[in-house]
Amino acid sequence: MKKSSFDQYAGEYDSWFFDNTNLLYSEAKLVAHFLNKSDNIFSVGCGSGLFESILKKDWGIEIKNGIEPSTGMAEIARKRGINVAITTAENAEFEEGVYDTILFNGTPSYITDLDAVIQKVYKALKPGGKVVMIDVPKEGSYALMYNLAKAVDTWDHPLLEGVTPRDPYPIEFVRVANWRTTKEKVDLLEKAGFVDFDYAQTLTKHPMYSNNEIEEVKPGFDCGDYVAICAFKK
Repeated sequence: MKKSSFDQYAGEYDSWFFDNTNLLYSEAKLVAHFLNKSDNIFSVGCGSGLFESILKKDWGIEIKNGIEPSTGMAEIARKRGINVAITTAENAEFEEGVYDTILFNGTPSYITDLDAVIQKVYKALKPGGKVVMIDVPKEGSYALMYNLAKAVDTWDHPLLEGVTPRDPYPIEFVRVANWRTTKEKVDLLEKAGFVDFDYAQTLTKHPMYSNNEIEEVKPGFDCGDYVAICAFKK
């Protein structure tokens, strides 16, 4: 999991979400969707703890523990009451058979060896425990737009003129991401032994309009630019 940009621009992460509040709450609704009635949740890449704080305040979902490679982000999350270990997902040591739910919210695209991390996460879950993996899918319009911005290394380019949101995601975070398709993530989860898959999605409008209103969660993964995969350990 890459951390340099998140250390340098930790404050900008929250600021961007607060400038895009409807998008933030559309995503928060999706995160809450598969976490209801979950206990002992562990957050992989909790960032600043922004989503965790919203989940607790608005849904009563408490996430007490997590990991985060960015020191700047972790410091903010700790102020929000989360017990955060500063480490990458690849280097983290997970106790086996401990957790009921392990959450990846927007983090898979920042984890280099996702295969190895998923293998560790499977062992860390109790029998019947679940993983909730949420991210921007590579096949969606957001990732296509992000990858173009990454290729030209700027939002200020003729190819992107007139087709991006008013306030696009900071290019510093786009540069270090590696978005994967939904199928790629499902294949890795199945390889690790996860079963009983379920899907939900949000941000179904063009990125230019996704902050216009808060969206309700929709089942499936065929039209959303933020997709949740839920699967269970045997």
